[in-house]
Amino acid sequence: MKKGLIQIYTGNGKGKTTAATGQIIRAIARDFRVMMVYFLKEEGGSGEMDVLKCLGVETLFWGGKYGRAFLKDKPVENKKRVREESGYFLQQIKDKLKKQNYDLVVFDEINVALDHGLVKEEELLSFLKDKPTCLEIILTGRKASQCVLNIADLVTEMREVKHPYNKDIKMRKGIEY
Repeated sequence: MKKGLIQIYTGNGKGKTTAATGQIIRAIARDFRVMMVYFLKEEGGSGEMDVLKCLGVETLFWGGKYGRAFLKDKPVENKKRVREESGYFLQQIKDKLKKQNYDLVVFDEINVALDHGLVKEEELLSFLKDKPTCLEIILTGRKASQCVLNIADLVTEMREVKHPYNKDIKMRKGIEY
């Protein structure tokens, strides 16, 4: 691949992580090296995580405890420290990318982390602008910022038309997670 693009899957509809996971499977089938970076999720929380590991996808996790806080409608305390933590994590990923030739990296739910002020937008934008030329990057999550949308090459918005949550149907193992 000569030029890697920046893709964004955003919106209130279901399917952002699922679409990114499908892209990962397609890339692996073509012998791409892939990394999946989960923001605000914990290891073992979603069904695809184990499968991706079995396929040889390096999986990293950041901020699962903050994701739990959001699920319980609790504010995240000391956002300054959390932003420093996320900046350090992004730097670790940059360092990994310099040492290893990845073809595709997915930042799952990073838009949500940005929207809640847990990741500094300028650090992510810098990361995206300085990415290796051949690296494809996918960012998922609701409420992608306008600055991030502007830097992207492809933006797909998942739009909710109808959702079982509105009928008090809870998340189902194997379908929603």
